[in-house]
Amino acid sequence: MAFTSDLDQITRAAAGDPAAVRALVNRYSPGVLGLATRMLADRAEAEDVTQETFLRAWKALPGWEPRAKFSTWLHRVALNLCYDRLRKRKESLPGALPDQADTRLAPHEALDQAQRVSAIEGAITALPERQSAALTLCALQGHSQAEAAEILEISVEALESLLARARRTLRAQLLEGRTSA
Repeated sequence: MAFTSDLDQITRAAAGDPAAVRALVNRYSPGVLGLATRMLADRAEAEDVTQETFLRAWKALPGWEPRAKFSTWLHRVALNLCYDRLRKRKESLPGALPDQADTRLAPHEALDQAQRVSAIEGAITALPERQSAALTLCALQGHSQAEAAEILEISVEALESLLARARRTLRAQLLEGRTSA
């Protein structure tokens, strides 16, 4: 069964149509999971957040009003859940190494690449929450600045400021890491 729009799927999902629920989950879970993974630097915890995001969405669907795009609203729910989990942590998380090294590289090059990725992930995780979220949404997930601003519930100008500060801080952290190594 083909749906003509998100609104049609949302209406059907709110009425309990399992095919509409599956379609919405299949369409939006990769983006929600990607956001949560980047924000939390923990795949298992990100999967929990993704599941909780959709559970909250299904509970809210009967009263949902389309003031924003459904995807924007879902990302906002996920982002708030990520913020809650980050606030509960007492220590900062180290960056995770990639699951697989590039096999075309020599072993020492693969290790260097893994260390660079780890340093970047660690630096992004160490950013203030809103800067990390802005950078993740725009640079890593490919959202437009307008979409990211809507998800973060700020103006595009405020988002641009967050991105500029995040990039400056990242640059400084990564340069500092090079000189202290």
